[in-house]
Amino acid sequence: MKMTARGSIAALMTCMAAAGAATPAVADSVPVGVPLEAVETTLGVPTPHVATAVPVPVVGAPEAPRHHKGDMLPTPLLPVVPIATDLGVTRVTSPVPNLLGDPSTDGEGSLESPDTTLRTRSPGAVVGSPLTMPDGSNNGIPNLTAPKLGVIAPEVIGAPTALLGLR
Repeated sequence: MKMTARGSIAALMTCMAAAGAATPAVADSVPVGVPLEAVETTLGVPTPHVATAVPVPVVGAPEAPRHHKGDMLPTPLLPVVPIATDLGVTRVTSPVPNLLGDPSTDGEGSLESPDTTLRTRSPGAVVGSPLTMPDGSNNGIPNLTAPKLGVIAPEVIGAPTALLGLR
């Protein structure tokens, strides 16, 4: 092998090792401000201010299938996949003019949703085999059975809340 080929392979291996060693920064959510300034200048009315965060879902490891004695297929056949994310803080504020019919009572209404963790699990499927295990009394030939089908229901776990205020 020539020296240039060895140098190229060494450089490639170094780059791959550096890329594998670098841990990517994982954000829980990405902050986003909704630009409504153009509406305010066009219509000439005060617009609400909206700030939120787009959640970044993190997919977990699928549930491993389990084999039971006497079953030919694992349970569940279609595994359940957990997904977790953080719903970021969402805040909507809007000017509220003339609350009581008097300009001195101008205020601001707000709706805020604090940071919440949300966990979900995808649906899964359980399928039963239409054949039994080999039967010794039937010369080792499996018997027919009624096939079974089941669905594992999806789950959503979280407790999002909201606060409504006026000042």
